[in-house]
Amino acid sequence: MGSFVRHNGRYREIAMALVRHGFGFMAEEIGLTRLIRGPLRWWRKAGPLETRTLAERIRLVLEELGPTFIKAGQLASTRSDLLPEPIVQELVKLQDQVPPFSAEEAKAILEQELQMPVGELLASFDETPLAAASIGQVHRARLTSGERVAVKIQRPGVIPVIERDLDILKHLTALANKRWSWVSQYQIPQMVEEFSRSIRAELDYSHEGRNMEKIRRQFKEGEGIYIPGVYWHYTTSKVLTMDFVDGVHLNRLNGRAEVRFDRKTIAQRLVDALLRQIFEGGFFHADPHPGNLLVTERGELAFIDFGMVGRLSSDMKDHLSSLVIALMRRSTEGMVRAILRMGLVDDASDTAGLRMDLERLRDRYYDIPFAEIQVGQALNDLFVTARRHRITLPADLLLLGKALLTVEGVALSLDPNLRILDMAEPFGRKLLREKYGSRRLTKKLIEGAAELTDSVVDLPQQLRRLSTMLGKGKIKMEMDFPEMEQFLRKLDQISNRLSFSIVLLSFSIIMVGLIVGSSLSRQPTILWDVPAIEIGFVVALLMFLWLLYSIFRSGRF
Repeated sequence: MGSFVRHNGRYREIAMALVRHGFGFMAEEIGLTRLIRGPLRWWRKAGPLETRTLAERIRLVLEELGPTFIKAGQLASTRSDLLPEPIVQELVKLQDQVPPFSAEEAKAILEQELQMPVGELLASFDETPLAAASIGQVHRARLTSGERVAVKIQRPGVIPVIERDLDILKHLTALANKRWSWVSQYQIPQMVEEFSRSIRAELDYSHEGRNMEKIRRQFKEGEGIYIPGVYWHYTTSKVLTMDFVDGVHLNRLNGRAEVRFDRKTIAQRLVDALLRQIFEGGFFHADPHPGNLLVTERGELAFIDFGMVGRLSSDMKDHLSSLVIALMRRSTEGMVRAILRMGLVDDASDTAGLRMDLERLRDRYYDIPFAEIQVGQALNDLFVTARRHRITLPADLLLLGKALLTVEGVALSLDPNLRILDMAEPFGRKLLREKYGSRRLTKKLIEGAAELTDSVVDLPQQLRRLSTMLGKGKIKMEMDFPEMEQFLRKLDQISNRLSFSIVLLSFSIIMVGLIVGSSLSRQPTILWDVPAIEIGFVVALLMFLWLLYSIFRSGRF
């Protein structure tokens, strides 16, 4: 109720937009129509709504409601695993078109943020913005030291507006979740939370500057990739000053007649740059559409606008490389294993159905020549299949799928003969070699040994805690079981043997640690003038023989 009172006028705008585009029943269900004055038919759009598809009407509602809702729709367009394809394709068309704010306002923000007059900060400042969007706009300028820069300035008053809309979105989602099952089925509450985090990060320009620098460090000079540098003395949360990129946007490249641009080279650099960001850096530009890509006078490919990025952990990169290799081998079991490791599997997940659908998907790709398979499209098909069987994948993985799909489309428009899977294969194989290399395995072994040792050490404490809870009656069991004494004796024997096995395992882990430590230090550990490894081996062997003897003596093997 508090949100309704605080933002009554905005709720009315939302209600009217829903009614205008044929969603009046939704506004009525969640109690918004009471805010509209007069009969609902007065506010409906003239002309039959049947001439527009559901997807078109959703897009029109978002466009009418402004920047926050447009950005929410743009983020939703990355969720092809959740939303039907016609809606995803329509949301891709959403454009963030707003008039620029005045040069006087831009200068005032500059002076307020950097605590100096513009004349002392900059040798020149172009009052006509290069680009304007809902959150900010970019001006060309020159520093007093002579460098040409692009200055991104946040739109005045945008933060309170976006925070208001986020509050409303969260409230409306909660209301809708109580009335329609499809809201939770399509994970709308999670999408709203994800969007809130994403747009709040985008509102902090210093965050974007750090993203830019992190990706910039992945490339060396002379590799044909250009990432603008950040001028931190002229950067705050509301002002971002970076190198000015003088070049041609890729979305305008095909219409120009310059022969100095080798389109095949640019296409290869684009794909290679994104694959390196994904598989090597684990940190990638998540919105590489043609408007964010330029070709400089020197023929370099430049990336701009780092407000949206994706991150992959080391384990996630391993799983992704396994998925790419399984895709290349057309191995259903390999794809199933990789997807299950990537996603969140619960009781509702249908792994058997997943396997069957992946078999069908494999058959669909089987007749396509290996080199012609589009990695982005194939990954998106896999992700949609996983979601259909209630396997939840990380949002960054879905951003990756969309980024790859976008880059593939751009690259193939420049060079239709480009074989993207051929370019991806070496990255996947390299990651797998690293994954199963001796150094990585040794590290994993030591980490696993330490974790298992901690678990063994904690076991007595866990058992005491369980015993205490049983003693206090916090855990109750009712059993009617004949021959209970015989069962308990057997249980006691099993627990003793299990305890002995755990001790033997712990001892073996310690032995592995000694072996690894000795190999790293090249000096064996000595106990009583005898190498500790030899003593440990004898003890472990005797314990193992006793365990085998007890198992064979029981006659249960």
